[in-house]
Amino acid sequence: MATLTSTPQTDGFYMPAEWAPHAQTWMIWPERPDNWRLNGKPAQAAFTTVAQAIARFEAVTVGASAAALESARAQLNQSDNHRDNFTHIRVVEITTDDAWARDTGPTFVINHGGQVRGVDWTFNAWGGLDGGLYAPWANDDQVAARILQIERCERYRTEGFILEGGSIHVDGEGTVITTEECLLNKNRNPQMSREAIEDKLRAYLGIRKIIWLPNGLFNDETNGHIDNFCCFIRPGEVLLAWTDDPQDPNFERCQAALQVLENVHDGWRDGPRDENDANDRKLIIHKMPIPGPLYASAAECAGVQTVAGTQPRDPGVRLAGSYINFLIVNGGIIAAKFDDPKDAEAEAILKRVFPQHEVVMVPGREILLGGGNIHCITQQQPAASLFKTAGTDQI
Repeated sequence: MATLTSTPQTDGFYMPAEWAPHAQTWMIWPERPDNWRLNGKPAQAAFTTVAQAIARFEAVTVGASAAALESARAQLNQSDNHRDNFTHIRVVEITTDDAWARDTGPTFVINHGGQVRGVDWTFNAWGGLDGGLYAPWANDDQVAARILQIERCERYRTEGFILEGGSIHVDGEGTVITTEECLLNKNRNPQMSREAIEDKLRAYLGIRKIIWLPNGLFNDETNGHIDNFCCFIRPGEVLLAWTDDPQDPNFERCQAALQVLENVHDGWRDGPRDENDANDRKLIIHKMPIPGPLYASAAECAGVQTVAGTQPRDPGVRLAGSYINFLIVNGGIIAAKFDDPKDAEAEAILKRVFPQHEVVMVPGREILLGGGNIHCITQQQPAASLFKTAGTDQI
């Protein structure tokens, strides 16, 4: 695995959209007892359900510690329902600090010659010693390099530039959407201006336009990751978390995001009209209800070990539940449900906006209790060979 000193942009690489064909999806086995209750057993069952749902559509690889390797293999490749049609799930040894593959795994980039490489962002556990969720995080900062080594992919390392995969969402055609709350947070890259961060995004994602939403979802402990709040569903169209309740703390956040999306004005130099995306399209905005409000029970919080330096779990703190936090796979949508009255509406919306995909709703509460959901615990790897005939006009 070579570590390159150039950038994806200069080499003709870019991050493809999530709906582009996948070679596989990566996950990490949950084991951390000070984040996952009851020594991770309920979370492991939830991750297994997600992995098996994905494996109906594409290959899945799960990283687990040496101690958990055989247990993870047994759980992931066992089913009580003989009608389940998931393929064998590969489990490989990776030493980690926690299970958030979206944020610690590589951001894969491709070119039009059918090559795939990976961006290895510097990771500091969502804030380091200034609001980070646990310490140390050295193992997690090595996850991307380990995955790229396993896949024999060349690597771009952004040494000193901190970013998590959940903080960006691309359309694969030159536009990225993110939040000021996260990328401009002083606990990420305080030495860098907004313009310098934009330059990094262009260089490592191969994009041309940045759409900045002010904030993410209320109480999102990642400092407002975009993948829990708003995402592209196809070029020129986004799905936005939404509430009509003025008393909901998300109300102003949703309103502010809508205003930006309806009149995009940031992150563009010498290109199409400011209100449009990188290809001069005015965005079509679909709204997705926010579940809940959802809270952890006292019993659920009591099942999490208390460790100094790790964010404690508190039943009085609203959980950042969201139906936006889904994964697009080859022919499918894997989305969370919460035994909430809005579950059926969310499923109907996903079926409407993804008419060519099969929507699979799986229980998301256990994952939410750990601080995220399905998109956060997965990282897609593009099937680069399928891009060989693609035209360069995509980016």
